[in-house]
Amino acid sequence: MAESRASETPTKDPLEPIPLIEGAQSAESLTGSLLQPVQRRAGRVWWALFLLCLGGTGVFALSVTVTLTTGIGAWGNNMPVAWAFGIIDFVWWIGFGHAGTLISAILVLFQQKWRASVNRFAEAMTLFAVMQAGLFPLLHLGRPWVAYWLIPYPSTMRVWPNFRSSLPWDLVAITTYFTVSLVFWYLGLLPDLAAARDRATTPRRQFWYAVFSLGWTGSARHWHHWRTGYLLLAGLATPLVLSVHTIVSFDFAIAQVPGWHSTIFPPYFVAGAIFSGIALVLTLLLPVRKPLGIGHVITDKHVDILTKLLLATGMMVSYGYLQEHFFAWYSGDEFEMAAYAFKRTGTWGWLFGFQMFSNVLVPHLFWSARLRNNMVVVWFAALAVDAGMWVERFSIIVPSLAHDFLPRSWEHYSPTWVDFGLLFGSMGFFGALFMLFLKFVPPVPISEVKELHHELKEAMEAKAERERTESPLREKEA
Repeated sequence: MAESRASETPTKDPLEPIPLIEGAQSAESLTGSLLQPVQRRAGRVWWALFLLCLGGTGVFALSVTVTLTTGIGAWGNNMPVAWAFGIIDFVWWIGFGHAGTLISAILVLFQQKWRASVNRFAEAMTLFAVMQAGLFPLLHLGRPWVAYWLIPYPSTMRVWPNFRSSLPWDLVAITTYFTVSLVFWYLGLLPDLAAARDRATTPRRQFWYAVFSLGWTGSARHWHHWRTGYLLLAGLATPLVLSVHTIVSFDFAIAQVPGWHSTIFPPYFVAGAIFSGIALVLTLLLPVRKPLGIGHVITDKHVDILTKLLLATGMMVSYGYLQEHFFAWYSGDEFEMAAYAFKRTGTWGWLFGFQMFSNVLVPHLFWSARLRNNMVVVWFAALAVDAGMWVERFSIIVPSLAHDFLPRSWEHYSPTWVDFGLLFGSMGFFGALFMLFLKFVPPVPISEVKELHHELKEAMEAKAERERTESPLREKEA
């Protein structure tokens, strides 16, 4: 009896398609369920979160106003710590945007189908994070109203930007990255905006969705041009993942400040950017997938893959930490060794300990499949990585400037309320933009998920057909 029961127990086929979509779905049911978040009225939870984020945006506006009316003296910057929260926040926010390009562009080229359900979240996160990042260098100029001087425009005064400075490089990198990301995101939205137009419940909604869908009809000609343009933009956006944060790392790598002048910074910054971006995707994705009713297309399998990526990029970042300390020791430069020793044991040594805990130790939780499937653990781990990556940027910038070559120029740094207002206020501004995105834009690409569903259905039918043809042969052999 035991043998017969064991023989009846189904065994898992390793060739079975990955369950990226749960439940018995059809193209019609997927369209209806994925349009629900933008069709239904906003509930109390949405309004509460949106008003909270608007409050944070108000704090941000107040901090910006104080900065513009008082000057950079309202910040905690001093000499020699001329760079502090303004550049820390800039590098932190620009890093978040890299996961969007990774998931949207690179995985398109590698034909990774699981990205279909999460790429719009990542792309929206990219745009909003780059918007926050672009504000901080402008504020840090002290006179943002003359920021156009950074652009190589045909000036009759012949005052040209200093191309040996990394600041014009940042300008080119950010504007290029934002422009390509915006066009790439909007192009992917067109079929879904047309679907929202066709199912709009009010004339006003139908009008605005019709305007932004640009006359999309879903014809074969439209789909042909859409796929061609989408693939070309994916290929154009892919080098930006490497180039943008590499250029950002040059802000430090080309300087002579101890602790900055290192060739490990470009790849180390790129790995850290993707690492923090994946963590933010998980931070935003997990709390909303059930309330929005999209848990059937953003499944535990997607979370499992994202946590594995977090583990892989976390080990890359850990290798970067090891290498920068090794290079400082191997160089024999007493200034370099002193700079890294101060990071570990100086005034801000406790922040370095938190950085090592959150960015090095926490990702190793995800060697365990049980922890990868525990959504509470995943969310708090992603939150720890988000915070740890901000602390990493602080540990790079402030200690190196506070303790440079001359001991008599050393100075302690203390942030002001304006610094914290800009940091947490930018989070509120980001949250407000993200809440509006969830309300007015389909958060999951409907057309891509339906295509994925069709492919999975065909794969299951092919498997069933293969089993039907093979079973008589097995019986005959038996």
